Amino acid sequence: MAGQLKILVVEPDEARARMIIDGLAETGDPEITVLGSPTGLARRMAQIEPDVVLIAMADPSRDTLEALSIASGFNDRPVAMFVDRSDDSTTRAAIEAGVSAYVVDGLAKDRIQPVLDAAIARFNMFKKLRNELAAAKSALAERKTIERAKGLLMTAKGISEDEAYAMLRKTAMDQGRKVSEVAEALVTASDLLR
Repeated sequence: MAGQLKILVVEPDEARARMIIDGLAETGDPEITVLGSPTGLARRMAQIEPDVVLIAMADPSRDTLEALSIASGFNDRPVAMFVDRSDDSTTRAAIEAGVSAYVVDGLAKDRIQPVLDAAIARFNMFKKLRNELAAAKSALAERKTIERAKGLLMTAKGISEDEAYAMLRKTAMDQGRKVSEVAEALVTASDLLR
């Protein structure tokens, strides 16, 4: 992420929050906001619009993870979490809540920036994969609709598959629309006429 990073730190302990701020300040000049509690995290993330969120807690509660999950749903951001202790269910819940980097018993001044960098890289990698998956699903759905529309035209007009596609393509060009949009309209009209 280019430029000055906006970092939201959630840490209830003042001394640990100061250590985190010092660790982040050594690697640049980020804009840091500290929250002493995860309460209202989604609202605060929407206000602050951080580039990355760092949560440090001795033992994250289910409420903290639920707040994080809600916040991540509305404000998709890289999240790094440092905890003093954990178990399998808490780790799983943190990952499901949108944590990009989960570090147990490893909060140290010199480890903060590398963990944040890893969280950002992992977040960006998964975001790219999610976007590619969404694009592939959309393309597949469009292809299925086009195939169905071609089938409708072939049956209704007694034409070949190539002729049906040419008809869809010509209609799309004449109307300044995508072939998939014309196909969707045809399929919808056909469904209404049943």
